[in-house]
Amino acid sequence: MSRILIALGGNALGSTPEEQLQLVHDSAKPIVDLIEQGHEVVIAHGNGPQVGSINLAFEKSSKEHANIPSMPFAECGAMSQGYIGYHLQNALHEELLKRSINKSVATVVSQVVVDKNDHAFQNPTKPIGPFYSKEEAERLMAETGDHYIEDSGRGYRRVIPSPAPVKVVEKDIIQDLVNAGRIVIAVGGGGIPVVEEKNHALIGVEAVIDKDLASKCLADELNVDFLFILTAVEKVAINYGKPNQQNLNQLSIEEAEKLMKEGHFAPGSMLPKIQAAISFVKGKQGRKSIITSLEKAKDAILGKTGTVIFN
Repeated sequence: MSRILIALGGNALGSTPEEQLQLVHDSAKPIVDLIEQGHEVVIAHGNGPQVGSINLAFEKSSKEHANIPSMPFAECGAMSQGYIGYHLQNALHEELLKRSINKSVATVVSQVVVDKNDHAFQNPTKPIGPFYSKEEAERLMAETGDHYIEDSGRGYRRVIPSPAPVKVVEKDIIQDLVNAGRIVIAVGGGGIPVVEEKNHALIGVEAVIDKDLASKCLADELNVDFLFILTAVEKVAINYGKPNQQNLNQLSIEEAEKLMKEGHFAPGSMLPKIQAAISFVKGKQGRKSIITSLEKAKDAILGKTGTVIFN
């Protein structure tokens, strides 16, 4: 039996509550496949579209209605963790009962400490929220002062800082639940980014932590055996989308670092996944990280597909 942390990609959640409610049932099946095999499973997930939409809704409403306050970004992150966790844990609960597996599921709304001096606060890079045309983005930048960038050829999105995770505040609670045989959903959307003050206060900041890097942080703290990074593709590839695309079955740390330095992995897409995988595997001998698609997770743990990064 292995302990596995699954970093669930945003493609498994959709972009609306209705779409998400349907998709999480599809997501639950391969996760429960792993549980049925006897593995301990911890689940993390993205929240880019969700947290951006929540923030935008409060922002617009506060401008139109004097009695509706604007909502700080950290609180929006907490809200997104709650409603995504609600959908995910119910879908997992239903799938577990269908298979007569007697395990409970809990979502832990998680805070993740970041360094207030992280250079990311001066260089916002993390896309959130809906897509806009170039004209719409330029208008919004002029109106709000927010930053917008072109995102993967799909349009323009708002970007905010993405500092590196330092530690998960609720790690002991999560550890206790996992040790007790519970299935835990944690560090949703990379966790709520907070900074530690001298009086021990935790203060939320306007940022989004990359969910793959936060997942790696929690994976270290829980000492898991496998970090599964589930995304839209079955295998990592070089020359992605080109006629000479080459899918990769496995990569040593040295090979992965070489390809990363050569610029084969796109920032904001595959690059943070490779970075998280390398960092996790380096942490302890015998660890493996597997990057694959959600529907191939069961085969990937058996060594039949996916890209394995090893030391």
